[in-house]
Amino acid sequence: MDSLFHPSLPIWNLLLRATIVFVALLFMLRVAGKRQVAQLGMADFVALMLISNAVQNSMNGGDNSLVGGVILAATLVALSSLFQYATFRSKRVERIVQGRPTLLIHRGQIVEQNLNRELLSIRELHTMLRRLGVHSIEEIAEAVLESDGYVSLVRKGEPIPTGVRDDIFDETCKAD
Repeated sequence: MDSLFHPSLPIWNLLLRATIVFVALLFMLRVAGKRQVAQLGMADFVALMLISNAVQNSMNGGDNSLVGGVILAATLVALSSLFQYATFRSKRVERIVQGRPTLLIHRGQIVEQNLNRELLSIRELHTMLRRLGVHSIEEIAEAVLESDGYVSLVRKGEPIPTGVRDDIFDETCKAD
């Protein structure tokens, strides 16, 4: 019963382990790409489940105490909140953690180099557009793969909202 409430590792050790694993996984998921976040396929889902199991021991270091589990969970929630706050307060941190939107269609034309960079095929783009009720690329003025993995679009004839161009037209995703 004593092992239930007394961690076998120092608290700082649990905090450090949780922080390292959290940041490492955040980085790995960031590198995996935007569309992976919003559109988990079966293989992505299985990988995510296995990752959670694989990193469990690296976080708890063999500690199976209730207090150790609560400390790890609290650390993960705190880190998540910290990153959320940091991305809210700093555009630079937001760009590093969440990435930038990517222009997929510009002035009705597919931006092939951006599709290739995001590892999206034309077929996958069409699938994404059909989910948004678009059946022909000719209907679209601009389509953007947002940093959360979802596609937003402006149909031809609709005005592009103020401020949107600043987000998507930077040195990393210019179409022209």
